[in-house]
Amino acid sequence: MAPAGWWAGRMGAAFGASFLWLLCFIYFIQGFRSFVWTAVSYQMKDMMKLSPSTSQFLVSLAYFPWSIKPVYGILSDCIPIKQRKRIPYLIISSCLSLFPWLILGLSETLRSSSNFLTALLIVQNLGSAMTDVVIDAMVAEAVRSAGPEFAGDLQSLSWSSMAVGGIFGSLLGGYALSNLPIHVIYVVFSALPFFQLLSCFFVEDSPKGFRSAADEHKYVDNQSVVSAFAEKGFGESFRYEGTRRRKGTRKNNKRRPLSRTTEANEKDNRSINSWPCLSLRSAFFSLCTAFKQPTILRPMTWFFFSNVTIPNISTVMFYYQTEVLHLEASFLGTARVIGWFSLMLGTYIYNRYFKHKKLRNIIVFAHVGLAIISLLDIILVSRLHVQYGIADKYMVLWGSALADAINQFKMMPFLILSGQLCPPGIEGTLFALFMSINNLGSTLGSFLGAALASALNISTAHFDNLALGLGVQLIGTLLPIGFLFLIPKEVTGLTS
Repeated sequence: MAPAGWWAGRMGAAFGASFLWLLCFIYFIQGFRSFVWTAVSYQMKDMMKLSPSTSQFLVSLAYFPWSIKPVYGILSDCIPIKQRKRIPYLIISSCLSLFPWLILGLSETLRSSSNFLTALLIVQNLGSAMTDVVIDAMVAEAVRSAGPEFAGDLQSLSWSSMAVGGIFGSLLGGYALSNLPIHVIYVVFSALPFFQLLSCFFVEDSPKGFRSAADEHKYVDNQSVVSAFAEKGFGESFRYEGTRRRKGTRKNNKRRPLSRTTEANEKDNRSINSWPCLSLRSAFFSLCTAFKQPTILRPMTWFFFSNVTIPNISTVMFYYQTEVLHLEASFLGTARVIGWFSLMLGTYIYNRYFKHKKLRNIIVFAHVGLAIISLLDIILVSRLHVQYGIADKYMVLWGSALADAINQFKMMPFLILSGQLCPPGIEGTLFALFMSINNLGSTLGSFLGAALASALNISTAHFDNLALGLGVQLIGTLLPIGFLFLIPKEVTGLTS
């Protein structure tokens, strides 16, 4: 059998075809979002006539739901709906992702108002972020139960699916803008979350390969939580009930058949799982315990700081590329395609050559590389490349390609780290906390970029100070290198 066929068969046997399909489809949609967000960018610029700083601010505000992902993780980890743990939340999130695009496509009034557009985009991102949390939790749970040898496989499958979605979304996004009205683009894209919603009904909460492991530890984990909270004084009645149950069990253990003992344990287990307050408390307790680990706390602190210090002015650069350089939507879509291919290449290079290197060295490489990208943008805005006969399009293509590839050297170690260190029962919460720190730092960096653009008086007719803004971005990119002491020396990109 061919290696690809053997790998696919191995993954299918470990996790089940329906789970792998849902995983690939959800990540494909994440990448394909570039198809519709290109239309959003042009709508803000051409139809609403918003300034670059205002568009940057509204886009940052719309992405804020990605910064509170632990809330969704706690819900999916702790509060089952109709005896099912995660799938109902995927159904809810799919609906939240679906209806805003339908409303924008069908209502011209809401589509033409910046306030309503932002509100609907916030709801849509809420659904997308919740979907991301739930599927990440299922991946972390699956990897922990199936074995660490599958960690790289599922991550590679996830990123590859997202990259494929990004490639198709970027290619078709520019074409759609040239041939379809924006409201039609919104309606067309809404078909994807609709099929995601349908796919949820064919996937079990505990996919093949890790149901038994999760069930095996459920009762033990719950009893450990009970004991921990009783010892810390979270209620006398709670402690008394646990003590009385243990005494009754010891007293009648000899007279009770094995089957009845098992039945009683399962009954107690169901009773414990039916208390949302206990589940929420246990999640916070376990989360705090995990968060105190230096290998989690220190990199998270640095990662948050590294994103906050970089003012994101990508929306401002989009305005410059379209208003000054007059680059078409189809070309910008092609540039994003190059970026997605570079993302896959960066993932491969990292897994092949960098994952055994020290994490500090990987991060230095990434931030120096990102600083070089900022330098290329300064050259582009200053028009220094023109005297050497280098076209604007080549500068944009190289910048997009290198930025997406280098960013992977910053993201991959942390994704693998958080996936491997997720304790049983709070996979969604801890992984979501890690990603929220990343997203919140990026969001604050984006707000900082909007403030910087406003302070420099950058507008659709005035880009004279854009090079200065990019210079500030370059300095902010290099600044986190001085705080690498927050990351332990022994940590590698593989973290195993």
